[in-house]
Amino acid sequence: MASRRTDFPPVRACLFDMDGLLLDSEDKYTICTNAMLAKYNRPPLPWSIKAQLQGRPGPAAGEILREWAQLPIPLEEYQSELYALQLEHFPTCKPLPGVEELLGNLSGAKNEKGEKVHIALATSSTTTNFGLKTAHLEELFSVFEGHRRVLGDDPRVPKGRGKPLPDIYLVALKTINASLEPGEKEIKPEECLVFEDSVPGVEAGRRAGMRVAWIPHPELHKEYDGRQAEVLAGRTGEGGPEDMHQLGEIDDGWADYLRSLEGFPYEKYGIVVE
Repeated sequence: MASRRTDFPPVRACLFDMDGLLLDSEDKYTICTNAMLAKYNRPPLPWSIKAQLQGRPGPAAGEILREWAQLPIPLEEYQSELYALQLEHFPTCKPLPGVEELLGNLSGAKNEKGEKVHIALATSSTTTNFGLKTAHLEELFSVFEGHRRVLGDDPRVPKGRGKPLPDIYLVALKTINASLEPGEKEIKPEECLVFEDSVPGVEAGRRAGMRVAWIPHPELHKEYDGRQAEVLAGRTGEGGPEDMHQLGEIDDGWADYLRSLEGFPYEKYGIVVE
């Protein structure tokens, strides 16, 4: 077990996942997926499989699901039928509890050193799906400047390097550093706080050398009962054997579990809100 670090610098950048973290879109994914499974006489999606799908780019998630479900149709046909259902359900996405207050507070926040706190979005959702989920929530997402939105099909993220690999969060930090005000020092990974609900997403944040706040669906938390410390360290094996040196250690203090985004503990991360 690692010694628990407590001397972190105050946070200067907050990097957000979207599905299941800011929006209830993970529930919409489940509705659509279960409709597809029922159509082909397969059982509903269990959390043991959903946990592997969350946070991953669409093609990777689709392959995992198809292999588990043994659907009698090609992947392309499955994705086409699924997309038709998503067109119906994604525009009904709503912000999860605490999201509006948190984003509102962070949009003008500074840290305890008086440095501005920057925010960026890092989601595996493609441009098309992002539009479907957020077109009716423009005001909420206006806190993320256009160039600080890193989506699943963003050319700045190398192909095949989606979560649980760290690239999307490193790119999000790069977009912030490229647009700092004159006089602002470059932000380091350890000055970043990643907000994630998924297990692959937590691993991506840890591999990026960043602190992580894990806010999982209650059923996902239950699925990892007894293994939550592994999740927080990024050590569930989601990312495979490569770059193991990038992972955390059990109880090293870099990641925390939060039940909800409501009542967020700003002071724990050195953030001051007006």
